[in-house]
Amino acid sequence: MEKTAIDDVDIETNPMDVHSIRRPVSKALGFTDFAMNYFELESGESFSGGYHTHHDQEEVFYVQSGTATFDTEEGEVTVAEDEVIRFAPGEFQQGYNDGDDPVVGFAFGAPGAQHDWEQIESMIFCQDCEEEVGHGLELTDEGAFRMTCTDCDNAFTIG
Repeated sequence: MEKTAIDDVDIETNPMDVHSIRRPVSKALGFTDFAMNYFELESGESFSGGYHTHHDQEEVFYVQSGTATFDTEEGEVTVAEDEVIRFAPGEFQQGYNDGDDPVVGFAFGAPGAQHDWEQIESMIFCQDCEEEVGHGLELTDEGAFRMTCTDCDNAFTIG
C-alpha cells in the first residue's frame, strides 16, 4: 500500500511552460498500470502543450472545481465542476482554462503509468508543408520536446 497527500507530491511542469501546477501522483506512488496527474490551471493555462492524441492510451479528465474547455474533433466542449470527459486512443483533444477562475482537476490515462512518447501525435503548423499536420513527439535527454512532421519529416525542438 502507498499513500500520499496531493500537496506532498512534487510539482513537475510541462517543458513548454503551459501550466504552473502539475503533480504526477502516479509517479509519486509508483503506479504501473495507469497515469494520474493533478492540475491547478490559472486563466490561459492548459493540461498539455497542444492539440494531440495518444494512440496507445485513453485519457479521462475530472474537473474538481472551475470549468475547463476542450478542443475536440467534434468542436469545443465545456467540462464543469464535478464533470468527467473521456478520450479514446486516437481522439485528438486539448484541455485548457479559458475563464477567469482557476480550474482544479485530474487527468487519468490507461493503460500504463507513463506515456509512450512514440505513440503521441500533435497537430501543429509545419513550416515546410505550410499547413497544420500531425507531428510525432519525442522527449529529449534535456527534457525538451522534439517534434517531427509525419508528412515531410521536418523536425524542431520546443522547450
